[in-house]
Amino acid sequence: MWREIRDREAGKTRPNSFKNRVSSSRIFDLQLSNYKDVVSPHRGSINSLQVDLTEGRYLLSGASDASASVFDIQHATDFEGGGEGALIAKHKSLITIDKQHQNGHKFAISSAIWYTIDTGLFVTGSYDHYIKVWDTNSTQMVMNFKMPGKVYRTAMSPLATSHMLIAAGTEDVQVRLCDIASGAFAHTLSGHRDGVMTVEWSTSSEWVLVTGGCDGAIRFWDIRRAGCFLVLDQSQSQLGRRPPLLARSAVNKVSISKALSKGQTISAKPRLPQKKSGSGNGIKHSPIGQIPAKGSLKQRLHPGMLSSQDRATAHYGAVTGLKTTEDGMYLLSAGSDSRIRLWDVKSGRNTLVNFETARLQTSKPIQLATTQDSNLVFVPCMTSVKAFDIWSGRTRVTFHGHYEYVNCCWFSSQDQVPFYSSFAAAFSLSFDMDMQDASPAEDQDNWSD
Repeated sequence: MWREIRDREAGKTRPNSFKNRVSSSRIFDLQLSNYKDVVSPHRGSINSLQVDLTEGRYLLSGASDASASVFDIQHATDFEGGGEGALIAKHKSLITIDKQHQNGHKFAISSAIWYTIDTGLFVTGSYDHYIKVWDTNSTQMVMNFKMPGKVYRTAMSPLATSHMLIAAGTEDVQVRLCDIASGAFAHTLSGHRDGVMTVEWSTSSEWVLVTGGCDGAIRFWDIRRAGCFLVLDQSQSQLGRRPPLLARSAVNKVSISKALSKGQTISAKPRLPQKKSGSGNGIKHSPIGQIPAKGSLKQRLHPGMLSSQDRATAHYGAVTGLKTTEDGMYLLSAGSDSRIRLWDVKSGRNTLVNFETARLQTSKPIQLATTQDSNLVFVPCMTSVKAFDIWSGRTRVTFHGHYEYVNCCWFSSQDQVPFYSSFAAAFSLSFDMDMQDASPAEDQDNWSD
C-alpha cells in the first residue's frame, strides 16, 4: 500500500488508477463484520435490497412475508457489548410496513426500490398484483397500480429527467410503464412470449429499457418508439462478424476470376444475389433497427425486427437477472441455465467471456451488483455470493455466511460495502477498521421531501 501511495505522490500512478487499486484491495479483504449487525424484522426470505442513490445511507429491503423495511446503515440505533470489550453496532429498522398496515401488501414483496431523486418516496412490487408508491415520512401509500399478474421486478431510470416511469416485469407477456406523475399507465411494450422476470434501465440513456423474460429473450426498447430495436442472440458472438465477410470475399474472388477468364472488364463491384421472399420480391439485408424495403407483413412481428432475429434467445431458459455496467457499454445477464453472459451493448454480441461454473436459482429472479469501476460483478450463487472478474470470468472472492439461498445483493459505492440477504436474515459485510458509528442521539432522520 505504501508503495502505491509513493507512486501516486510521485505522479507515476494516475488518481483514477490509484483509486481503483485501493478499492480492489479493500474488496478482496472483505469479511463478515463482527462489529456491525443489521437486525432484520423480516420473517421470510429477502427478495430485494437497495441503498438510496442520493445519500448512500438508507437501505431498503422487501421480503416474502409481505413486509418492507428501511435501515440507517451509517448510524447505529443501538450498541451492544461484544467479546473483548468491543461494541457491536445494531442497525434496527426505522420503518417497517407489513400486512398489518391498512394499505400493506397481502403477498410476498418481490421488488423494493427507492425513488431516484430523493428518499421521500419508495416503490414496492408484490405477488398480490400491485405496485405501490409509499411516502417515507408518513409511511402512507400515495399511489398504487393494479397489474395483470404477479410482479417480479420493478425499476426506475437513475438518469431520467424527462419522465417518472416505473418499468414493471410481471408474469404477463407485456412490460408496463407506470407513470408516477399521472398515476396511470404510460404504455405497454409487447414482444416477449412469456412472463418478464427482470427489467433494467440503461445507464447511458434515460429512454432505453432492457428486459429479460421466461422465454429466454433479452430485448432492448426505446420507450419513445413502438417495438424493440434489439434482441440479443447467444449464437451471435464478437467473432461472428468475420465469417460473412470471408464468405463475401470468397464469392467476389470467384466472380472476378470467372470474369477475367472470359476476358470481360470489371467496371463495378460484384454483388451477391438477393434472396427471394415468399412473394418473389428481392429483400436487401438490413441491419438491426432498419425496416426491410420489401417483403411480406408476416415477417415484421415488430417494427425494425425480422422474424429470425425476433425469435433469438440469450439463455436456454428464463432470464433471471440483468445488470448494466456504469458506463452503459456492457450488459451482464444471468439465466436459469446457470450461465452468466457479458454482452456488448453497441453491437449486441456475446463477448464469449467464460464465467466459471456457478449454480444459480432457477425459480425466481436474482439481483446482481457491480463495482463502480465495473471490474467485478457480485452474483448470488445458492448459499454464497461470488465476485467474478467481468473481463476474464474468474472467481475472485467468495462470500460465505448465509444458511439459505441468497436472492439479492447490493454494492454501496459510497463506502464500498456490499450487502447481501438470505432467508429470514440480512447480513452486512463491512470493514472492521471503518467502524465509526455515531451515537443515536447525535443524529436524527430527516427524509427528503
